[in-house]
Amino acid sequence: MTKFTLDDLDAIIGSRVSANAGASYTKSLLDAGVARASKKFGEEAFEAVIAAMEQDKTALMKEAADVLYHLLVLMRAGGVSLDEVLDELQRRTAQSGHQEKASRGT
Repeated sequence: MTKFTLDDLDAIIGSRVSANAGASYTKSLLDAGVARASKKFGEEAFEAVIAAMEQDKTALMKEAADVLYHLLVLMRAGGVSLDEVLDELQRRTAQSGHQEKASRGT
């Protein structure tokens, strides 16, 4: 059995771009625009924080899945690809986190 990846999830989200909004939650989020996708992402991120603070591993796992899904939807709505984000992460990991943060300036 192959592992499910963020690339797989991104491809599913991409396939829903042309779906019917009545049949696809993803399409309805994309049709609602960046503001709606941002709100949903924020809600899910907050729920993940609560689960982590409560040390509820199962809830955190489920909320983390929601966060990843909603982040990818938000990125698509904002015109940012997963590959662009991964390229940025690769660039950042070429140095220590402290060095990378310092290089950003103000």
